[in-house]
Amino acid sequence: MKNLKYVALLLITIFSCNSQVPHKFSEAALNDTFKTLKGDNITLKDILNTQKGKTIVIDIWASWCSDCIKGMPKVKALQDAHPEAAYIFLSLDKTQDAWARGIKKYNVQGEHYFMSSGKASPFGAFVNIDWIPRYMVVDSDGNIKLYKAIEADDKKIKQSLIK
Repeated sequence: MKNLKYVALLLITIFSCNSQVPHKFSEAALNDTFKTLKGDNITLKDILNTQKGKTIVIDIWASWCSDCIKGMPKVKALQDAHPEAAYIFLSLDKTQDAWARGIKKYNVQGEHYFMSSGKASPFGAFVNIDWIPRYMVVDSDGNIKLYKAIEADDKKIKQSLIK
């Protein structure tokens, strides 16, 4: 029985050490293309550069996602508590029309981009989207400070926003 505990502990240690969390976006993710509300294409690199020098909260969401909608008051509270951060919303909506309607209907405040290729995109693969909403925090130097949170009131987000 004692040996089983050691084996279990060893396996947990091995698997937790192999699950490296990236601190930089891959070149493929940075070069992935999104749509603006005006219908123009823009790369993730350019999206991040528009907020250069700021801490960025990335919210991956969709207007059809009930957890995303239920979480919007928490996002607004986060924005109120940390107005110095930039808020970028990346949509996994099925159509651009649904995306635009969702922004208006739920009064989502921030910068908005549509993920044309959805989860199958280079960004989607890099982030390994397994649930939405999905939150990330990027520091003012462009480093990924928080790779994954699924609640806007997650204490890890708040800690990532404190300088």
